[in-house]
Amino acid sequence: MSKILVIDDDRSICETLELYLTEEGYEVVTAATGTEGLNKFVETSPDVVILDIRLPDVDGFTVLEDLREDDDNVKVIMITAHHDMDSTINAMKNGAFDYIHKPVNVDELDMAIRKAVKSLEMEKKIDGLLMEPSRHFKVGDIIGGGTEMREIFKMIGTVSQSRTTVLIQGESGTGKELIAKVIHNNTSRDEPYIAVNCSAIVETLLESELFGHEKGSFTGAISRKLGKFELARYGSVFLDEISEMSLNLQAKLLRILQEMEFERVGGKDRIQVHARIIAATNKDLKTLVKEGKFRDDLFYRLNIVVITIPPLRERTDDIPVLVDYLLAKINIDLHKRIAGISDEMMEIFLKYRWPGNIRELENLLVRAAVVAKGQILVRGDFPELVEEPSSEAAQEEAPVGRTGDGKIPTLDDIEEQYIRKVIRESGKNKGEICEILGISRPTFERKLEKYGIVFEREG
Repeated sequence: MSKILVIDDDRSICETLELYLTEEGYEVVTAATGTEGLNKFVETSPDVVILDIRLPDVDGFTVLEDLREDDDNVKVIMITAHHDMDSTINAMKNGAFDYIHKPVNVDELDMAIRKAVKSLEMEKKIDGLLMEPSRHFKVGDIIGGGTEMREIFKMIGTVSQSRTTVLIQGESGTGKELIAKVIHNNTSRDEPYIAVNCSAIVETLLESELFGHEKGSFTGAISRKLGKFELARYGSVFLDEISEMSLNLQAKLLRILQEMEFERVGGKDRIQVHARIIAATNKDLKTLVKEGKFRDDLFYRLNIVVITIPPLRERTDDIPVLVDYLLAKINIDLHKRIAGISDEMMEIFLKYRWPGNIRELENLLVRAAVVAKGQILVRGDFPELVEEPSSEAAQEEAPVGRTGDGKIPTLDDIEEQYIRKVIRESGKNKGEICEILGISRPTFERKLEKYGIVFEREG
């Protein structure tokens, strides 16, 4: 039997709640002041506290602070007759489990209490295990234990013994740059690692970024600038989304790979390249070569050592350990104490297709950790995955599998579904959408055009 402490100076409310909650099977203790409530909290150790904000002797927020100081896992449901925004924000910010307005709706209160009790029960089951996963991981780890991931680990070890050009393939969000950093750290850790997103910079500026320029070589070139290949020295240059590089720049990159030298924009001196080049793409370069969008000679230069990262939906065995790793990281970054996710939520995770891969998993966990009321993330903390879609949304977000005509959807189909979902749920703010998708604005604009998505307003 769960125990509930009601702290409210309104005797009628205390009597009403005591009668109702006792009939529902709870053991109920009441207090008319904040001081009395704190004393009874220490004496009775209730599972849930129902706390009025306006008390005769002390402010309810002070009582909340004292309760959480005594037990930071306490589940406090605050109630008030004042419907002001600041009180609601302060209550949730200071650790209240829920916030309910008077007159109290018993159904709303009953639901809040049930959630609080369930959260507390799950936390007790994992008592002593909090933050345990963080002992097994360190920043920069590649998480995975399946056959394909073990082969990737072997390949990283092999290529780290040389300075061969490496091409990393994989869908967006699979962790291509993480692979590149691990290769760099195992080859030339003390040298610079420089990443360049080829889709995020317009062609004219990208050329200057990569190769540098001489003073006066173009309008605005007021001094000499060293390019990424020079700055990297004997380190690594990571060229992300290389498929977005123009054919003109592809030709210049080919020369670097062939002759290991280049000239700055507007310059004549030949400069030697000593850095390792690691390229990454989320597209099929062979198809782009056939379409005339990617140089075949550059493709063959890049296609020497290829590391292909499987999408998350093909490595579901890694999801539990990935969740542990990401939550340990989130706890540190957000100063949280999230212990894990519920068994029900893990089942949902294992069945979900993860079009955004590990990046999507991390984003969902971060958002859930921010709004979670307990130390275990539950179904209600992930409305993006468990909400019932509208008929229109259902058509746009059909489960990955065979479509209505019996065909298996392509990666483009899945990507389009995911982009439409993010646009709908983010309030159509372009900055937020690009951050969630993990792409630049120019890439986002190209994808809108590609899929015929009408973006109604600028964020």
